[in-house]
Amino acid sequence: MRHARRRIVRRVARLAAVGGLLVGGGMVGQAAMADEPAPPASGAPGAAQSAGLTGAALTERLGVDRTAGSWVGADGRPVVAVTDREAAAAVRAAGADAQVVRHSMKELRSATATLRAAPRVPGTAWVVDYRRNEVVVQGDRTVSAADWSRLTRVAGGIGGFVRMERTAGAFTTRLNGALPILSTGGRCSAGFNVTDGQRDFILTAGHCGPTGTVWFADGRATQRLGQTENASFPGGDFSLVRYASGRAGDGADVVAIGDGKGVRITGAADPSVGQRVFRSGSTSGLRDGKVTGLNATVNYPEGTVTGLIQTTVCAEPGDSGGPLFSEGIALGVTSGGSGDCTTGGTTFFQPVTKALEALGVKLIVSETAGGAGQGAAPSAGAGAGATQNAIAPGAASPGSSAPVTGGGEPALLSRLTDTRNAGPGLLIVAGSLVALVATRYIREEQDRRAYRRHYSASWG
Repeated sequence: MRHARRRIVRRVARLAAVGGLLVGGGMVGQAAMADEPAPPASGAPGAAQSAGLTGAALTERLGVDRTAGSWVGADGRPVVAVTDREAAAAVRAAGADAQVVRHSMKELRSATATLRAAPRVPGTAWVVDYRRNEVVVQGDRTVSAADWSRLTRVAGGIGGFVRMERTAGAFTTRLNGALPILSTGGRCSAGFNVTDGQRDFILTAGHCGPTGTVWFADGRATQRLGQTENASFPGGDFSLVRYASGRAGDGADVVAIGDGKGVRITGAADPSVGQRVFRSGSTSGLRDGKVTGLNATVNYPEGTVTGLIQTTVCAEPGDSGGPLFSEGIALGVTSGGSGDCTTGGTTFFQPVTKALEALGVKLIVSETAGGAGQGAAPSAGAGAGATQNAIAPGAASPGSSAPVTGGGEPALLSRLTDTRNAGPGLLIVAGSLVALVATRYIREEQDRRAYRRHYSASWG
């Protein structure tokens, strides 16, 4: 009976150890594959981008009197705000969700026009909240009680669909960014590489410096990078820095995200409300959040900027001009905002598509994105891989011009030895191996002892 119990205990121990090996191995494998780049979507838009395009197309077709914006729902499906049941039926027939609201986009735009016509108050911003069918007016800590009271009266005269909201911090432009470029006026960030077909440029924030600003790649001003050739701020917030050499170099389609990694950009498009987006900056690194509004207006101390993307992505001084992207698609460059990456906040971005159109340039994209490798992929067909799959850009330079190197075994080893990714799985595997060895040793030792007892007894 005692021997039977021992056999049962040994078998249970072996089964537990083998189970631990399987579980731990699965955890390690999942961690190893988590950062593996997914194959490109062969020109097909990502899920969020596709949903956004569907919603935008429906609002355009139905018109501003019958719709009030669109967004990506929590389930990834496009949602369109409509003002009547017939429009709702048309939206559902097209495969999207419909939400019937009271105020049309025409009314909401009229409200923002009234706010723009009022006396300017630095430290304020407003944006249309599609989901709540209202206009949200924000005032930071620098806005006086008297100015806030005056603006509140203006909002009250528009109607009950204008919501007033005080915010922490202050709305400021955020000088600096993803890969640093420096001038006598300060430090800023390279956004995306663009071209006019003959020369290459860095697209960055307009508040970084006026036309004529000379930029360097180092703090000692020994490596001249280029010069600002065209800038818009306030009004818009974008500028072109012409490379001194005329060319961005190899790997100009990569934006740096820190730790020697980058993301290959395959096109440019406008984001959708509710879409998950990523921003890279030299101060706070790679951060993510969601788009909460489009066509936002911000009254910075330096002037008013309109048509911005509002997001929940955090940013800090040092992140300005840095790239906003999602699924390999360029969306914007960092303009400004409030808060920080400790407490959170609101960050605004200049849309890339509007900047490209105003400047007469095209995004430099990967040749695998479908074409010559230099141009802005149309929003309806922007190629994209999985969201934010990182590739190693090698020694990245300002403007993110860097040769792309493969991930390979070193990258896999790095992921496996990263305790944040595979540590728990490796611990389970190690513990299971120890248990197997210990179980085998105990069994063999017990067998040896039993053999000795039998041998001694048989020989008297």
